[in-house]
Amino acid sequence: MFAFPEQFSNATKANLESQFALFSALTSKTFEGVEKLVDLNINTVKAALEDSSATARQLLAVKDAQEFFTVSASQAQPAAEKALAYSRQVASIAADTGAEFSKAAESQFAEVNRKVISLVDEVTKNAPAGSETYVSALKTAISNANAGYEQFTKTTKQAVEAIESNLNAAVSQFTQATRKAGAAANSAAAA
Repeated sequence: MFAFPEQFSNATKANLESQFALFSALTSKTFEGVEKLVDLNINTVKAALEDSSATARQLLAVKDAQEFFTVSASQAQPAAEKALAYSRQVASIAADTGAEFSKAAESQFAEVNRKVISLVDEVTKNAPAGSETYVSALKTAISNANAGYEQFTKTTKQAVEAIESNLNAAVSQFTQATRKAGAAANSAAAA
C-alpha cells in the first residue's frame, strides 16, 4: 500500500522533467526561428539599400522625363518580386517553426501518454477488489482524452494546410498581377 505515494511521486517528477524538456525544446526552436527571421531582415535591408542606391544613381543620370519614367517603370516589377520573395521566406520560416513546435508537442504528448497509461496499469494491478468500475472509467477517460487530442491535432493540421494553400494562391495571383502591371508600365514608358 505504501507503493502508491511513491508511484505518484515518481510519476509527478517524470512529468515535470518532461514538461521542462518540452519547454526547453520549444524555447530552442523559437530562438532558431527568430534568428532566421533576423538574418532574413538584415539581408533584405542590405539588398534594399543597395537597390535604392543603384536606382537613385540611375534616376540622377536621366536626361529627360521620358527616360525618368522608363527607369522608374523598370524598377516596379523587380521591387514587387523581391517583396513577394521576402513574404514567401517569412511564411516559410513561420511554417518551419510551427512544424517543429508541433513535432515537439506531439512527441511530448506521446511520451506523457505512455507514462500515464503505464502508471494507471501499475496502480490498477494493486487496486482493491470492487474498484474495477472506477479503473474502467479512468481508462475510458484517458482513451477519450487521447482521441480528442488526436482529432484536435488532425483538425489543426488541416487548417494549417488550408492556410498555406490560400497563401500560395494569393501569392500566385499577386505575382501575375505584378507581371501584368510591370509589362503595362514598360509599354507605357516606351510609348
